[in-house]
Amino acid sequence: MSAAAGLKRRGATGIFRSMENVEIASALSEVADLLDIEGDNPFRVRAYRTAVRTISSLTRPLAEMVAAGEDLAELPGIGHDIAGHITELVTTGHLKRLDDLERKVPASLAELMRIEGLGPRRARLLYEQLGIRSIAQLERAIREGSVAELKGFGGKTVAKLLAGVRALRSRPARFKLSDADQYVRPLLAYMRSAPGVERVEAAGSYRRRAETVGDIDLLVICAQPAAVMRHFTEYAEVARVEAAGRTRGTVFLKAGLQVDLRIMPATCYGAALHYFTGSRPHNIAVRALGVKHGLRISEYGVFRRGRAGGRPRRIGGAEEADVFDAVGMDPVPPELRENRGEIEAALEHRLPTLLELGDIRGDLQMHSTWSDGQESIETMAFAAVERGYEYICITDHSHAARIAGGLDPDQLAAQAQEITAVRRRLHGRLHLFHGMEVDILRDGTLDLADEHLDTLDLVIVSVHSHLNLARSAMTDRIIRALHHPAADVLGHPTGRIINGRAPCAIDLEAVLRAAAELDVAVEINAQPDRLDLDDLWARRARDLGVLLVVNTDAHSAASLGFMRYGVDQARRGWIRSQDVLNTRSLDDLTAWLGRRASTARPRGGARPGRRLEAARS
Repeated sequence: MSAAAGLKRRGATGIFRSMENVEIASALSEVADLLDIEGDNPFRVRAYRTAVRTISSLTRPLAEMVAAGEDLAELPGIGHDIAGHITELVTTGHLKRLDDLERKVPASLAELMRIEGLGPRRARLLYEQLGIRSIAQLERAIREGSVAELKGFGGKTVAKLLAGVRALRSRPARFKLSDADQYVRPLLAYMRSAPGVERVEAAGSYRRRAETVGDIDLLVICAQPAAVMRHFTEYAEVARVEAAGRTRGTVFLKAGLQVDLRIMPATCYGAALHYFTGSRPHNIAVRALGVKHGLRISEYGVFRRGRAGGRPRRIGGAEEADVFDAVGMDPVPPELRENRGEIEAALEHRLPTLLELGDIRGDLQMHSTWSDGQESIETMAFAAVERGYEYICITDHSHAARIAGGLDPDQLAAQAQEITAVRRRLHGRLHLFHGMEVDILRDGTLDLADEHLDTLDLVIVSVHSHLNLARSAMTDRIIRALHHPAADVLGHPTGRIINGRAPCAIDLEAVLRAAAELDVAVEINAQPDRLDLDDLWARRARDLGVLLVVNTDAHSAASLGFMRYGVDQARRGWIRSQDVLNTRSLDDLTAWLGRRASTARPRGGARPGRRLEAARS
């Protein structure tokens, strides 16, 4: 269903205070897709995509800003026309611009663009030549052979499209964690306002901070169950009430997210919170451990088995700690409850002290208006000052990333002058490093000559193109880049987009071993669409001795707030503060950046000296 159709279904007027930013972003993203398919001005398409990026990074609801009469055009990347679109969406529930586009270009074509390898030009060609306007029609046409007969659709292309269709169909219908946050947080606030409510918590994969969420479990302690259940089903965002009993209820929000409510007695709330947080394998392991101790552990509490068929005796359950104490375990943070060794570690008192958001001292990947960022270097720097950071690094794209406005060497030199000027205006409140996100070219070389790399304080090497190389070729490509003396950090290593693009075919084990050997840090990219490395590979990287760095890859000041998602991912990967580069002090970070100055492995030019001097400026 198109974004417009979903909005129209609301059928209400006035301020849509319950409309979430993710819905507004979805509608504008569909406008961009349809304009792209139509062959509209690429700068106009880019303006809509930039606006979507801005909206996705906001922590404040746009509907609230519209209701307050604020000028949305003051937001970075939001022009007056798009500000008008947002206001129209919030106040009417639909967008005329999208309606007009859908009369000319079937909205279902935007769905086709979700298939990896199918861009706007090919989507339009399929529509015009074969009348294909849905994924099902495309799959049928591929099997019948008609797609292969079109100009520009060779055998390899058709095979990739069919693989893309299969991948899309097999992808579970789950919400990104950042999108789930936009629905759950206002719902929690609403439920806490219900009469007689003493406590409300969201459990499940959401509480474990999994990168995607299938549904939401809410646990409530209250004095008036009937009133609370009624309050729950009357939430403005509820599209359908599936069940509403005395202690259990299920609704579906208009966004399609299922929410299950459980009203629990205070005496067993902790046991229920443990049970509904899961995961299922973790719960099974804890219950089995309970059996060995003569206990029965369930969502209703912790019970000592009675003798000779006698009635079990409750010994705990009001708090989660009761469950862990009963079986001799240290409390396990929710993020680790996946039955991946946390049970044994908790029994042996060797659970790691996980990374905290407050441990982060700086952000070492972000973009400015010099490439595809939405705000100036100075704006990004002062936003980082407000976050209490000691340092940041500006890492705009290199020239090969043309769609992102990558910098050529002359622009890089000019940017260095601006960074020097901003450093002076910071008056020592923050250290500003000058870096670059340098493309790894197809053959594994870097998209910047050594003489220019030597002028930078930090170099992130990343893959943005030729993502469909064979596994061996992609692995060799990345490892060759890591061998370059300038490489400091491998950015978003697998190139995946959650719910959008599968990871590159790559021997990640070999890449991580190379990074450990070469003393190159590996990024956990905190962009909610990426979260790359994932939790399993982050833990493997730590075990191999790889130094990790949690970066936001921010393109606006607001998206510096994505750091919390990177920290969530790191925690799920058992990552500690000492495993992360950007938890180090400025002095320690500077020492690491100069790590190769005294080794036999050459760096090229005066780079180490340049770094140490820059860090002290």
